[in-house]
Amino acid sequence: MSNLEIILLISTLLLLVVGPIGGYFLRVIHHEKSIRLSKEEAEKIVEEGKKEADTYKKESLLEARQEIFNLKKEFDKDVKERKQMVVDLENKLSRREEMLNNRSANLDKREEHLASKEIRIDEKRIEVDELKNKVDDLLKEQEEKLIQISGITVDEAKGTIMTRVENEMANEINLYIKEQEELAKIEADHKAKQLLSLAINKYASETTTERTVSVVDLPTEEMKGRVIGREGRNIRAFEALTGVDLIIDDTPEAVVLSGFDPIRREIAKRTLSLLVEDGRIHPGRIEEVVARVQAEVETFIRETGENAVFETGVGKMHPDLIKLLGKLQFRTSYGQNVLKHSIEVAFFAGKLAAEIGENEVIAKRAGLLHDIGKAVDHEIEGSHVEIGVDLVSRYKEPKEVVDAIASHHGDKEPETIIAVLVAAADALSAARPGARSESIENYLKRLAELENISNKIEGVERSYAIQAGREIRVIVEPTKIDDAQTFKIARKIKEDIEANLQYPGTIKVTVVRETRATDIAK
Repeated sequence: MSNLEIILLISTLLLLVVGPIGGYFLRVIHHEKSIRLSKEEAEKIVEEGKKEADTYKKESLLEARQEIFNLKKEFDKDVKERKQMVVDLENKLSRREEMLNNRSANLDKREEHLASKEIRIDEKRIEVDELKNKVDDLLKEQEEKLIQISGITVDEAKGTIMTRVENEMANEINLYIKEQEELAKIEADHKAKQLLSLAINKYASETTTERTVSVVDLPTEEMKGRVIGREGRNIRAFEALTGVDLIIDDTPEAVVLSGFDPIRREIAKRTLSLLVEDGRIHPGRIEEVVARVQAEVETFIRETGENAVFETGVGKMHPDLIKLLGKLQFRTSYGQNVLKHSIEVAFFAGKLAAEIGENEVIAKRAGLLHDIGKAVDHEIEGSHVEIGVDLVSRYKEPKEVVDAIASHHGDKEPETIIAVLVAAADALSAARPGARSESIENYLKRLAELENISNKIEGVERSYAIQAGREIRVIVEPTKIDDAQTFKIARKIKEDIEANLQYPGTIKVTVVRETRATDIAK
Protein backbone atom coordinates (compact mmCIF):
# COMPACT_ATOMS: atom_id res chain seq x y z
CA MET A 1 0.00 0.00 0.00
CA SER A 2 1.38 3.26 -0.99
CA ASN A 3 1.44 6.38 1.05
CA LEU A 4 -1.13 8.01 -1.12
CA GLU A 5 -3.59 5.31 -0.55
CA ILE A 6 -2.92 5.42 3.20
CA ILE A 7 -3.61 9.12 3.20
CA LEU A 8 -6.82 8.67 1.29
CA LEU A 9 -7.92 5.95 3.66
CA ILE A 10 -7.16 8.04 6.72
CA SER A 11 -9.00 10.95 5.16
CA THR A 12 -12.01 8.81 4.46
CA LEU A 13 -12.06 7.50 8.01
CA LEU A 14 -11.84 11.00 9.39
CA LEU A 15 -14.67 12.08 7.19
CA LEU A 16 -16.76 9.18 8.38
CA VAL A 17 -16.12 10.12 11.99
CA VAL A 18 -16.25 13.92 11.73
CA GLY A 19 -19.31 14.14 9.30
CA PRO A 20 -22.02 13.01 11.74
CA ILE A 21 -20.54 15.10 14.54
CA GLY A 22 -20.41 18.13 12.25
CA GLY A 23 -23.93 17.54 11.14
CA TYR A 24 -25.11 17.32 14.71
CA PHE A 25 -23.45 20.59 15.59
CA LEU A 26 -24.91 22.20 12.47
CA ARG A 27 -28.39 21.06 13.46
CA VAL A 28 -27.92 22.43 16.97
CA ILE A 29 -26.75 25.74 15.62
CA HIS A 30 -29.65 25.88 13.19
CA HIS A 31 -32.14 25.00 15.95
CA GLU A 32 -30.82 27.70 18.26
CA LYS A 33 -31.02 30.17 15.44
CA SER A 34 -34.67 29.19 14.81
CA ILE A 35 -35.53 29.55 18.48
CA ARG A 36 -33.92 32.96 18.59
CA LEU A 37 -35.82 34.09 15.50
CA SER A 38 -39.08 32.76 16.94
CA LYS A 39 -38.48 34.65 20.18
CA GLU A 40 -37.76 37.80 18.28
CA GLU A 41 -40.89 37.35 16.17
CA ALA A 42 -42.97 36.65 19.29
CA GLU A 43 -41.62 39.74 20.97
CA LYS A 44 -42.39 41.72 17.82
CA ILE A 45 -45.99 40.40 17.75
CA VAL A 46 -46.43 41.20 21.44
CA GLU A 47 -45.10 44.69 20.85
CA GLU A 48 -47.41 45.23 17.90
CA GLY A 49 -50.35 43.90 19.96
CA LYS A 50 -49.54 46.35 22.75
CA LYS A 51 -49.42 49.17 20.22
CA GLU A 52 -52.79 48.12 18.68
CA ALA A 53 -54.32 47.80 22.13
CA ASP A 54 -53.13 51.27 23.03
CA THR A 55 -54.50 52.65 19.75
CA TYR A 56 -57.93 50.93 20.24
CA LYS A 57 -58.01 52.15 23.82
CA LYS A 58 -57.36 55.70 22.72
CA GLU A 59 -60.01 55.46 19.97
CA SER A 60 -62.54 53.98 22.42
CA LEU A 61 -61.81 56.78 24.86
CA LEU A 62 -62.32 59.37 22.10
CA GLU A 63 -65.58 57.80 20.98
CA ALA A 64 -66.82 57.58 24.55
CA ARG A 65 -65.89 61.19 25.19
CA GLN A 66 -67.61 62.26 21.91
CA GLU A 67 -70.76 60.32 22.84
CA ILE A 68 -70.74 61.83 26.30
CA PHE A 69 -70.35 65.26 24.72
CA ASN A 70 -73.25 64.66 22.32
CA LEU A 71 -75.48 63.36 25.10
CA LYS A 72 -74.61 66.30 27.25
CA LYS A 73 -75.32 68.70 24.36
CA GLU A 74 -78.67 67.04 23.67
CA PHE A 75 -79.49 67.05 27.38
CA ASP A 76 -78.62 70.74 27.62
CA LYS A 77 -80.83 71.46 24.58
CA ASP A 78 -83.71 69.52 26.09
CA VAL A 79 -83.29 71.28 29.41
CA LYS A 80 -83.22 74.63 27.59
CA GLU A 81 -86.39 73.82 25.67
CA ARG A 82 -88.15 72.70 28.81
CA LYS A 83 -87.06 75.85 30.58
CA GLN A 84 -88.43 77.88 27.64
CA MET A 85 -91.72 75.97 27.83
CA VAL A 86 -91.95 76.65 31.51
CA VAL A 87 -91.24 80.33 30.88
CA ASP A 88 -93.94 80.43 28.14
CA LEU A 89 -96.43 78.74 30.45
CA GLU A 90 -95.61 81.17 33.20
CA ASN A 91 -96.11 84.10 30.79
CA LYS A 92 -99.36 82.62 29.57
CA LEU A 93 -100.59 82.08 33.09
CA SER A 94 -99.58 85.61 33.95
CA ARG A 95 -101.53 87.01 31.02
CA ARG A 96 -104.55 84.88 31.84
CA GLU A 97 -104.37 85.96 35.46
CA GLU A 98 -104.20 89.56 34.29
CA MET A 99 -107.21 89.04 32.02
CA LEU A 100 -109.16 87.44 34.83
CA ASN A 101 -108.29 90.32 37.07
CA ASN A 102 -109.47 92.79 34.41
CA ARG A 103 -112.65 90.83 33.86
CA SER A 104 -113.28 90.70 37.55
CA ALA A 105 -112.81 94.45 37.75
CA ASN A 106 -115.18 94.96 34.79
CA LEU A 107 -117.75 92.70 36.37
CA ASP A 108 -117.52 94.65 39.59
CA LYS A 109 -118.04 97.89 37.69
CA ARG A 110 -120.94 96.39 35.73
CA GLU A 111 -122.51 95.13 38.94
CA GLU A 112 -122.26 98.57 40.43
CA HIS A 113 -123.76 100.08 37.24
CA LEU A 114 -126.63 97.58 37.26
CA ALA A 115 -127.29 98.23 40.90
CA SER A 116 -127.51 101.97 40.28
CA LYS A 117 -129.63 101.37 37.18
CA GLU A 118 -131.99 99.15 39.15
CA ILE A 119 -132.39 101.89 41.72
CA ARG A 120 -133.25 104.36 38.96
CA ILE A 121 -135.71 101.88 37.41
CA ASP A 122 -137.45 101.45 40.76
CA GLU A 123 -137.73 105.22 41.04
CA LYS A 124 -139.13 105.44 37.49
CA ARG A 125 -141.58 102.62 38.22
CA ILE A 126 -142.89 104.53 41.18
CA GLU A 127 -143.26 107.66 39.03
CA VAL A 128 -145.05 105.65 36.28
CA ASP A 129 -147.43 104.12 38.80
CA GLU A 130 -148.27 107.56 40.10
CA LEU A 131 -148.83 108.88 36.57
CA LYS A 132 -150.96 105.81 35.71
CA ASN A 133 -153.14 106.43 38.72
CA LYS A 134 -153.53 110.05 37.67
CA VAL A 135 -154.42 108.98 34.10
CA ASP A 136 -156.96 106.47 35.35
CA ASP A 137 -158.54 109.16 37.48
CA LEU A 138 -158.64 111.56 34.52
CA LEU A 139 -160.16 108.87 32.25
CA LYS A 140 -162.83 108.14 34.83
CA GLU A 141 -163.63 111.82 35.10
CA GLN A 142 -163.76 112.17 31.29
CA GLU A 143 -165.94 109.06 30.96
CA GLU A 144 -168.36 110.41 33.56
CA LYS A 145 -168.46 113.80 31.82
CA LEU A 146 -169.04 112.10 28.40
CA ILE A 147 -171.86 110.02 29.84
CA GLN A 148 -173.44 113.16 31.33
CA ILE A 149 -173.04 115.08 28.06
CA SER A 150 -174.14 112.29 25.65
CA GLY A 151 -176.79 110.76 27.82
CA ILE A 152 -175.77 107.16 26.80
CA THR A 153 -173.77 104.50 28.57
CA VAL A 154 -170.46 102.99 27.46
CA ASP A 155 -172.08 99.77 26.28
CA GLU A 156 -174.59 101.71 24.21
CA ALA A 157 -171.76 103.72 22.64
CA LYS A 158 -169.85 100.50 21.77
CA GLY A 159 -172.97 99.06 20.17
CA THR A 160 -173.45 102.21 18.06
CA ILE A 161 -169.84 102.15 16.87
CA MET A 162 -169.97 98.42 16.02
CA THR A 163 -173.19 98.91 14.04
CA ARG A 164 -171.62 101.73 12.02
CA VAL A 165 -168.46 99.73 11.34
CA GLU A 166 -170.51 96.70 10.34
CA ASN A 167 -172.54 98.76 7.85
CA GLU A 168 -169.40 100.33 6.36
CA MET A 169 -167.59 96.98 6.04
CA ALA A 170 -170.56 95.02 4.71
CA ASN A 171 -169.78 95.74 1.05
CA GLU A 172 -166.09 94.99 1.48
CA ILE A 173 -166.92 91.76 3.28
CA ASN A 174 -169.28 90.73 0.50
CA LEU A 175 -166.63 91.53 -2.16
CA TYR A 176 -164.04 89.53 -0.23
CA ILE A 177 -166.38 86.56 0.11
CA LYS A 178 -167.23 86.72 -3.61
CA GLU A 179 -163.55 86.90 -4.55
CA GLN A 180 -162.75 83.93 -2.37
CA GLU A 181 -165.65 81.99 -3.87
CA GLU A 182 -164.35 82.71 -7.39
CA LEU A 183 -160.86 81.64 -6.40
CA ALA A 184 -162.29 78.44 -4.92
CA LYS A 185 -164.23 77.78 -8.13
CA ILE A 186 -161.09 78.34 -10.25
CA GLU A 187 -159.10 76.01 -8.01
CA ALA A 188 -161.87 73.41 -8.12
CA ASP A 189 -162.07 73.71 -11.91
CA HIS A 190 -158.30 73.30 -12.18
CA LYS A 191 -158.35 70.23 -9.95
CA ALA A 192 -161.28 68.80 -11.90
CA LYS A 193 -159.42 69.23 -15.20
CA GLN A 194 -156.38 67.52 -13.73
CA LEU A 195 -158.48 64.60 -12.51
CA LEU A 196 -160.29 64.34 -15.84
CA SER A 197 -156.98 64.46 -17.74
CA LEU A 198 -155.64 61.70 -15.52
CA ALA A 199 -158.77 59.60 -16.07
CA ILE A 200 -158.64 60.14 -19.85
CA ASN A 201 -154.94 59.31 -19.91
CA LYS A 202 -155.57 56.06 -18.05
CA TYR A 203 -158.56 55.21 -20.22
CA ALA A 204 -156.56 55.85 -23.43
CA SER A 205 -153.44 54.12 -22.17
CA GLU A 206 -153.85 51.14 -24.47
CA THR A 207 -154.12 53.31 -27.60
CA THR A 208 -151.26 55.53 -26.43
CA THR A 209 -149.04 52.52 -25.84
CA GLU A 210 -149.71 51.21 -29.33
CA ARG A 211 -148.77 54.55 -30.86
CA THR A 212 -145.81 55.49 -28.68
CA VAL A 213 -143.84 52.24 -28.32
CA SER A 214 -142.06 49.85 -30.68
CA VAL A 215 -140.82 46.36 -29.89
CA VAL A 216 -137.48 45.06 -31.18
CA ASP A 217 -136.91 41.31 -31.07
CA LEU A 218 -133.56 39.99 -29.83
CA PRO A 219 -131.95 36.70 -30.90
CA THR A 220 -130.99 35.72 -27.32
CA GLU A 221 -131.39 36.94 -23.76
CA GLU A 222 -127.62 37.48 -23.62
CA MET A 223 -128.04 40.30 -26.14
CA LYS A 224 -129.84 42.39 -23.50
CA GLY A 225 -126.63 42.68 -21.52
CA ARG A 226 -124.74 43.81 -24.62
CA VAL A 227 -127.43 46.39 -25.35
CA ILE A 228 -127.16 47.75 -21.80
CA GLY A 229 -123.36 47.93 -21.92
CA ARG A 230 -120.90 48.45 -19.11
CA GLU A 231 -122.63 50.44 -16.33
CA GLY A 232 -125.42 51.28 -18.80
CA ARG A 233 -123.25 53.42 -21.09
CA ASN A 234 -124.80 51.96 -24.27
CA ILE A 235 -128.34 52.81 -23.14
CA ARG A 236 -127.32 56.36 -22.20
CA ALA A 237 -125.62 56.91 -25.55
CA PHE A 238 -128.58 55.41 -27.45
CA GLU A 239 -131.18 57.54 -25.65
CA ALA A 240 -129.11 60.73 -25.96
CA LEU A 241 -128.60 60.27 -29.71
CA THR A 242 -132.15 59.16 -30.63
CA GLY A 243 -134.32 60.89 -28.02
CA VAL A 244 -136.21 57.65 -27.43
CA ASP A 245 -136.47 55.81 -24.12
CA LEU A 246 -135.04 52.26 -24.23
CA ILE A 247 -136.93 49.97 -21.83
CA ILE A 248 -135.47 46.58 -20.94
CA ASP A 249 -137.82 44.49 -18.77
CA ASP A 250 -138.64 40.83 -18.20
CA THR A 251 -140.11 40.38 -21.69
CA PRO A 252 -138.15 37.43 -23.13
CA GLU A 253 -135.89 38.22 -26.09
CA ALA A 254 -137.35 41.69 -26.70
CA VAL A 255 -136.81 45.33 -25.74
CA VAL A 256 -139.26 48.25 -25.95
CA LEU A 257 -138.65 51.67 -27.51
CA SER A 258 -140.86 54.41 -26.05
CA GLY A 259 -141.23 57.91 -27.48
CA PHE A 260 -144.05 60.10 -28.75
CA ASP A 261 -142.23 61.24 -31.92
CA PRO A 262 -142.70 58.49 -34.57
CA ILE A 263 -139.71 59.68 -36.66
CA ARG A 264 -137.34 59.36 -33.74
CA ARG A 265 -138.90 56.03 -32.78
CA GLU A 266 -138.45 54.73 -36.33
CA ILE A 267 -134.80 55.85 -36.32
CA ALA A 268 -134.28 54.19 -32.96
CA LYS A 269 -135.95 50.96 -34.08
CA ARG A 270 -133.89 50.69 -37.25
CA THR A 271 -130.70 51.58 -35.36
CA LEU A 272 -131.22 48.96 -32.67
CA SER A 273 -132.12 46.30 -35.23
CA LEU A 274 -128.90 46.96 -37.16
CA LEU A 275 -126.82 46.97 -33.97
CA VAL A 276 -128.32 43.66 -32.80
CA GLU A 277 -127.78 42.11 -36.22
CA ASP A 278 -124.16 43.33 -36.36
CA GLY A 279 -123.36 42.42 -32.74
CA ARG A 280 -120.94 45.33 -32.20
CA ILE A 281 -122.62 47.60 -29.67
CA HIS A 282 -120.70 50.49 -28.09
CA PRO A 283 -121.19 54.31 -27.99
CA GLY A 284 -119.04 54.99 -31.03
CA ARG A 285 -120.78 52.34 -33.11
CA ILE A 286 -124.20 53.57 -31.94
CA GLU A 287 -123.37 57.11 -33.06
CA GLU A 288 -122.24 55.84 -36.46
CA VAL A 289 -125.37 53.72 -37.03
CA VAL A 290 -127.72 56.51 -35.87
CA ALA A 291 -126.17 58.88 -38.41
CA ARG A 292 -126.58 56.30 -41.18
CA VAL A 293 -130.18 55.49 -40.24
CA GLN A 294 -131.08 59.17 -40.06
CA ALA A 295 -129.90 59.51 -43.67
CA GLU A 296 -131.98 56.45 -44.63
CA VAL A 297 -135.09 57.86 -42.93
CA GLU A 298 -134.57 61.18 -44.70
CA THR A 299 -134.54 59.28 -47.99
CA PHE A 300 -137.67 57.37 -46.95
CA ILE A 301 -139.44 60.65 -46.11
CA ARG A 302 -138.59 62.11 -49.50
CA GLU A 303 -139.72 58.98 -51.35
CA THR A 304 -142.96 58.85 -49.35
CA GLY A 305 -143.71 62.46 -50.30
CA GLU A 306 -142.97 61.72 -53.96
CA ASN A 307 -145.30 58.70 -53.88
CA ALA A 308 -148.09 60.83 -52.40
CA VAL A 309 -147.66 63.44 -55.17
CA PHE A 310 -147.63 60.73 -57.83
CA GLU A 311 -150.62 58.90 -56.32
CA THR A 312 -152.81 62.01 -56.25
CA GLY A 313 -151.62 63.26 -59.64
CA VAL A 314 -151.27 66.93 -58.63
CA GLY A 315 -148.36 67.67 -60.98
CA LYS A 316 -144.89 69.07 -60.24
CA MET A 317 -144.19 70.32 -56.70
CA HIS A 318 -141.25 71.99 -54.95
CA PRO A 319 -138.83 69.44 -53.34
CA ASP A 320 -139.18 71.09 -49.93
CA LEU A 321 -142.94 70.66 -49.98
CA ILE A 322 -142.49 67.03 -51.04
CA LYS A 323 -140.21 66.46 -48.07
CA LEU A 324 -142.76 68.04 -45.72
CA LEU A 325 -145.46 65.77 -47.15
CA GLY A 326 -143.23 62.78 -46.37
CA LYS A 327 -142.94 63.95 -42.76
CA LEU A 328 -146.73 63.86 -42.48
CA GLN A 329 -146.43 60.05 -42.67
CA PHE A 330 -145.15 60.23 -39.09
CA ARG A 331 -147.75 62.71 -37.76
CA THR A 332 -151.29 62.07 -36.53
CA SER A 333 -154.35 64.29 -36.17
CA TYR A 334 -156.67 63.01 -33.46
CA GLY A 335 -155.10 59.60 -33.97
CA GLN A 336 -155.50 59.70 -37.79
CA ASN A 337 -152.38 59.52 -39.99
CA VAL A 338 -152.05 63.01 -41.47
CA LEU A 339 -150.57 61.93 -44.82
CA LYS A 340 -153.30 59.34 -45.43
CA HIS A 341 -155.87 61.93 -44.33
CA SER A 342 -154.38 64.48 -46.77
CA ILE A 343 -154.50 61.97 -49.63
CA GLU A 344 -158.15 61.19 -48.79
CA VAL A 345 -158.97 64.92 -48.74
CA ALA A 346 -157.23 65.35 -52.11
CA PHE A 347 -159.34 62.60 -53.72
CA PHE A 348 -162.60 63.83 -52.14
CA ALA A 349 -161.90 67.43 -53.15
CA GLY A 350 -160.99 66.35 -56.69
CA LYS A 351 -164.20 64.30 -57.09
CA LEU A 352 -166.33 67.19 -55.78
CA ALA A 353 -164.57 69.65 -58.10
CA ALA A 354 -165.12 67.38 -61.10
CA GLU A 355 -168.83 67.08 -60.26
CA ILE A 356 -169.38 70.87 -60.26
CA GLY A 357 -167.00 71.70 -63.08
CA GLU A 358 -164.09 73.17 -61.09
CA ASN A 359 -160.37 72.51 -61.67
CA GLU A 360 -159.86 68.96 -60.37
CA VAL A 361 -156.04 69.16 -60.22
CA ILE A 362 -156.03 72.40 -58.21
CA ALA A 363 -158.64 70.96 -55.86
CA LYS A 364 -156.49 67.84 -55.33
CA ARG A 365 -153.41 69.99 -54.80
CA ALA A 366 -155.17 72.13 -52.19
CA GLY A 367 -156.54 69.02 -50.45
CA LEU A 368 -153.10 67.37 -50.37
CA LEU A 369 -151.43 70.49 -48.92
CA HIS A 370 -154.20 71.69 -46.58
CA ASP A 371 -152.47 70.26 -43.43
CA ILE A 372 -148.86 70.83 -44.57
CA GLY A 373 -148.24 73.08 -41.56
CA LYS A 374 -148.56 70.08 -39.21
CA ALA A 375 -145.23 68.78 -40.51
CA VAL A 376 -143.38 71.58 -38.66
CA ASP A 377 -145.91 73.03 -36.18
CA HIS A 378 -143.86 71.52 -33.33
CA GLU A 379 -140.77 73.40 -34.57
CA ILE A 380 -142.27 76.79 -35.55
CA GLU A 381 -144.51 78.98 -33.39
CA GLY A 382 -148.05 79.47 -34.60
CA SER A 383 -151.00 77.31 -35.63
CA HIS A 384 -150.62 74.78 -38.43
CA VAL A 385 -152.96 76.98 -40.55
CA GLU A 386 -150.69 80.03 -40.25
CA ILE A 387 -147.58 77.94 -40.86
CA GLY A 388 -149.16 76.22 -43.88
CA VAL A 389 -150.21 79.54 -45.46
CA ASP A 390 -146.69 80.89 -45.00
CA LEU A 391 -145.10 77.76 -46.52
CA VAL A 392 -147.24 77.53 -49.67
CA SER A 393 -146.98 81.29 -50.21
CA ARG A 394 -143.22 81.04 -50.00
CA TYR A 395 -143.17 78.36 -52.71
CA LYS A 396 -145.56 80.26 -55.03
CA GLU A 397 -148.53 77.90 -54.84
CA PRO A 398 -151.79 79.03 -56.52
CA LYS A 399 -154.05 81.41 -54.60
CA GLU A 400 -156.79 78.72 -54.43
CA VAL A 401 -154.38 76.51 -52.47
CA VAL A 402 -153.46 79.36 -50.11
CA ASP A 403 -157.15 80.23 -49.58
CA ALA A 404 -158.07 76.59 -48.93
CA ILE A 405 -155.38 76.24 -46.24
CA ALA A 406 -156.30 79.54 -44.60
CA SER A 407 -160.05 78.79 -44.40
CA HIS A 408 -160.40 75.02 -43.96
CA HIS A 409 -160.85 75.41 -40.18
CA GLY A 410 -163.09 78.47 -40.42
CA ASP A 411 -160.40 80.93 -39.34
CA LYS A 412 -161.45 83.14 -42.27
CA GLU A 413 -164.20 83.20 -44.83
CA PRO A 414 -163.34 81.23 -48.01
CA GLU A 415 -162.83 83.32 -51.13
CA THR A 416 -162.88 80.51 -53.72
CA ILE A 417 -165.04 77.48 -54.47
CA ILE A 418 -161.96 75.27 -54.15
CA ALA A 419 -161.55 76.37 -50.50
CA VAL A 420 -165.16 75.37 -49.75
CA LEU A 421 -164.65 71.97 -51.40
CA VAL A 422 -161.46 71.33 -49.42
CA ALA A 423 -163.23 72.17 -46.14
CA ALA A 424 -166.04 69.76 -47.04
CA ALA A 425 -163.56 67.03 -48.03
CA ASP A 426 -161.65 67.56 -44.75
CA ALA A 427 -164.86 67.06 -42.80
CA LEU A 428 -165.73 63.94 -44.82
CA SER A 429 -162.30 62.35 -44.20
CA ALA A 430 -162.48 63.04 -40.49
CA ALA A 431 -166.10 61.99 -40.06
CA ARG A 432 -165.78 58.33 -40.95
CA PRO A 433 -166.08 55.97 -37.94
CA GLY A 434 -162.79 55.24 -36.22
CA ALA A 435 -160.83 57.84 -38.18
CA ARG A 436 -159.91 60.03 -35.23
CA SER A 437 -159.25 59.88 -31.50
CA GLU A 438 -159.28 63.17 -29.68
CA SER A 439 -157.39 61.89 -26.61
CA ILE A 440 -154.28 60.85 -28.55
CA GLU A 441 -154.17 64.23 -30.34
CA ASN A 442 -154.28 66.14 -27.06
CA TYR A 443 -151.65 63.80 -25.68
CA LEU A 444 -149.25 64.38 -28.57
CA LYS A 445 -149.88 68.12 -28.51
CA ARG A 446 -148.97 68.23 -24.83
CA LEU A 447 -145.73 66.36 -25.49
CA ALA A 448 -144.83 68.73 -28.32
CA GLU A 449 -145.47 71.74 -26.05
CA LEU A 450 -143.30 70.10 -23.41
CA GLU A 451 -140.36 69.97 -25.83
CA ASN A 452 -140.99 73.52 -27.07
CA ILE A 453 -140.76 74.87 -23.53
CA SER A 454 -137.33 73.26 -23.09
CA ASN A 455 -136.01 74.26 -26.51
CA LYS A 456 -136.67 77.95 -25.79
CA ILE A 457 -134.08 77.99 -22.98
CA GLU A 458 -130.74 79.49 -24.03
CA GLY A 459 -127.96 76.90 -24.15
CA VAL A 460 -130.29 73.93 -24.82
CA GLU A 461 -129.10 71.90 -27.80
CA ARG A 462 -132.10 69.55 -28.06
CA SER A 463 -134.77 68.01 -25.83
CA TYR A 464 -136.84 64.84 -25.87
CA ALA A 465 -140.14 64.04 -24.13
CA ILE A 466 -139.94 60.39 -23.04
CA GLN A 467 -141.68 57.96 -20.70
CA ALA A 468 -145.08 58.86 -22.23
CA GLY A 469 -144.61 62.48 -21.25
CA ARG A 470 -143.62 61.79 -17.65
CA GLU A 471 -140.02 62.93 -18.26
CA ILE A 472 -138.32 65.60 -20.38
CA ARG A 473 -134.64 64.93 -21.14
CA VAL A 474 -132.70 68.06 -22.09
CA ILE A 475 -129.26 68.00 -23.77
CA VAL A 476 -127.29 71.25 -23.25
CA GLU A 477 -124.27 72.60 -25.11
CA PRO A 478 -121.23 71.83 -22.89
CA THR A 479 -119.25 74.79 -24.25
CA LYS A 480 -121.91 77.29 -23.18
CA ILE A 481 -123.34 75.70 -20.03
CA ASP A 482 -121.32 74.55 -17.02
CA ASP A 483 -122.35 72.00 -14.39
CA ALA A 484 -123.72 74.62 -11.99
CA GLN A 485 -125.96 76.16 -14.67
CA THR A 486 -127.59 72.81 -15.45
CA PHE A 487 -129.41 73.00 -12.10
CA LYS A 488 -130.68 76.50 -12.95
CA ILE A 489 -131.91 75.30 -16.36
CA ALA A 490 -133.70 72.34 -14.75
CA ARG A 491 -135.48 74.65 -12.29
CA LYS A 492 -136.36 77.16 -15.04
CA ILE A 493 -137.90 74.41 -17.21
CA LYS A 494 -139.77 73.05 -14.20
CA GLU A 495 -141.25 76.49 -13.43
CA ASP A 496 -142.23 77.07 -17.09
CA ILE A 497 -143.94 73.67 -17.26
CA GLU A 498 -145.91 74.37 -14.09
CA ALA A 499 -146.94 77.79 -15.40
CA ASN A 500 -147.87 76.86 -19.00
CA LEU A 501 -149.01 73.21 -19.06
CA GLN A 502 -151.80 71.17 -17.54
CA TYR A 503 -150.81 67.54 -17.02
CA PRO A 504 -151.67 64.57 -14.81
CA GLY A 505 -149.20 63.39 -12.21
CA THR A 506 -145.65 64.72 -12.28
CA ILE A 507 -143.03 65.43 -14.95
CA LYS A 508 -139.34 64.70 -14.29
CA VAL A 509 -136.86 67.21 -15.77
CA THR A 510 -133.41 65.75 -16.53
CA VAL A 511 -130.66 68.05 -17.85
CA VAL A 512 -127.65 66.24 -19.40
CA ARG A 513 -124.26 67.89 -20.01
CA GLU A 514 -121.62 65.76 -21.73
CA THR A 515 -118.14 66.73 -22.93
CA ARG A 516 -116.63 64.36 -25.49
CA ALA A 517 -113.01 64.34 -26.68
CA THR A 518 -112.07 62.42 -29.84
CA ASP A 519 -108.70 61.80 -31.47
CA ILE A 520 -107.37 59.39 -34.10
CA ALA A 521 -104.31 57.18 -33.59
CA LYS A 522 -102.31 56.74 -36.80
